[in-house]
Formats: sequence, structure tokens, C-alpha cells
Amino acid sequence: MNIETIRTLPELVALEKEWNDLLAQSASHVPFLRHEYITAWWQGLGGGEWKHGELYIITARQEQGKLVGIAPLFLTENKQGGPALLMLGSIEISDYLDVIARPDDLPAFSEALLSYLADQQAPGAHVLDLYNLLESSPTIPALQSAAEKLGWNVAMEPLQHCPYILLPGDWEKYICGIDKKQRHEIRRKIRRAEEYFLPLKWYFVADGNRLDKDVDDFMDLMTFDPDKAKFLTPAMRDQMHAIVHAAYKAGWLQLAFIEVNGAKAAGYLNFDYMNHIWVYNSGLDFQYGELSPGWVLLAYLLQWANEQKRTSFDFMRGDEQYKYRFGAIDRRVMRLTARK
Repeated sequence: MNIETIRTLPELVALEKEWNDLLAQSASHVPFLRHEYITAWWQGLGGGEWKHGELYIITARQEQGKLVGIAPLFLTENKQGGPALLMLGSIEISDYLDVIARPDDLPAFSEALLSYLADQQAPGAHVLDLYNLLESSPTIPALQSAAEKLGWNVAMEPLQHCPYILLPGDWEKYICGIDKKQRHEIRRKIRRAEEYFLPLKWYFVADGNRLDKDVDDFMDLMTFDPDKAKFLTPAMRDQMHAIVHAAYKAGWLQLAFIEVNGAKAAGYLNFDYMNHIWVYNSGLDFQYGELSPGWVLLAYLLQWANEQKRTSFDFMRGDEQYKYRFGAIDRRVMRLTARK
């Protein structure tokens, strides 16, 4: 493998087609690794999560020039205050991260990556601090094996829970497969909302000309939660706009609202990608609490996902109880640290 380092934004931009083509065949294929997402994230440094950073993307090509591996990294000070290489997208707003390589190429790429970094002189190049790897990621054993062979030390740390639902492709089959008490509760809340004395409707945002207004409305719903209000700094609001526009342009945005008498009562910002629904964030106007609009909208989205034959509904990070009440099963993301 021929190894190169991408250090500038124009070099990153130029990789778009090769990047996404390789991702389509990668052992780990999630929306947070799409070129358009990574580029939007980098230009906002995660909504101000990072004060500084330097691109340090490692690419691997076969002798004939074919791209076979990408480690989307940047140099910064990690949360412990030391120089390190982290994955672009780290940490707060990108639920799943990974390197990009075909399954058959992943072991060789992992070894080539560590060998290359061992020879680098940049401060932090000898520390890989990789957050939000799914516990099932084949990158974990590949890097562990490469580290053992090359004399790197590896540590693993479990991070957040990431509940998800495997969808049967049929709403009735899905709803009958969850806990009986919860099934009745969901149906009761849907019936109560649909019988409310004011008109209720739900819909997906489709008009790109109104997208900024809809995103602002969605973030306004988020701010009813004090923790989310604190999270939505001006820089983070700009970052959210950039990510939503990137997803919309690429065709995998799913922004949904439920309205009561024309007023937005709840919203879900999801990604409809690779036949999966990825639940990115949600917002709720608490004045409509008696209608449980968040639960009702979520039920409508699950019904739609089943009818459209999506194969999973991924709540991603966070172990809120409502996710399990809708039938989610658990898994976790991990932090892998490798030091030379």
C-alpha cells in the first residue's frame, strides 16, 4: 500500500467521489463517514467543540492507484490535554465513527496505518484516540492485532449505549412484537391525538427553499429541553444548518414534524440512509405534553419505516427509556486508544 497524508481542505474536497465510492464497500458504512458530512463537520470543527485542529487524513492506495483505505483523522489536543490523532467527527455530534476500508483490506490497512504513524514526527502522531466505534466494528480487532504485531499499546473503554430496532417490514408485526403494556400505550396515545379537538398532522420537510426556516423551527423545539438549549450555541446552530444542508443535498435527510392546529409540536431530525433510519435528534414543545406528540410522531415514523421496508431504526447514542419501550435492543460504542 502507498500511504499519503491529506493536510488541506482542497485535497479533502477533491477526494469526494473516491471517498464515497470506497465507503459504499467499507466494513463500516454509516452516514457520519460520508464525505459531505465529514467536510461540513470539519469546516465547523464540530460546532466549536474543538478550538483548533489540523487535518491528518491517512489514505492508502494500491500500486495501480486504487484507493483502498481512509483513516479520517485530525491532530488536536484530546480531552486529557495531550496531542493526539482523533477521527474527524469526534466526539459529541457524530454518533458512529470508524476508518474506511473494505473488509478484506482492513487488516492490511490497519497495519499500514500504524506503521506509517510510527515513523511520523508530528506531535500526537503516536497516539490514536478513536471515539464512537461500534462495539461490533471489525476495525477494533484489526487494530488490536496490528498493534500487538507492531508494539503499540491498546486500551478499550465502553462509552454510551446505542439502542436500535430491527424492523420486520410490517407495522402490525412490529407493534405486536413489543411489550404488551407498551403496545397498548402507544396505540392509546395515537388514538387520543387523532381524536383531539384541534387538527393534527405530521409530515416530512420536502421544500429546500424553506429548509433554513424549518431547521430553525426544529432547533427552537430542541431548546424546550434546558440541556439542549445549552448545547445549541451560535456555532452549533451554524454547524447543524451545514449538516442538514449536506444531508438534504445528498438525498438522505429526513426531517419530520407533527403540528397541532398549524403549530409545530414535535420534530425528529433523522437520516434515511442505506435502508436504515438513523435518529439524530428530536425536539418537543412541552405545552402539548398532554398529547404526547413526541411519542405519536415517533410511532408514525416507525410505521412509515416499516411500510417502506427499512431494515432498522437506530436511536444511536443515549439510553433514554422510551427507546426500549418501543422495542429497542442495546449495544454500545467504544473508545479505542493506541499508543506507540
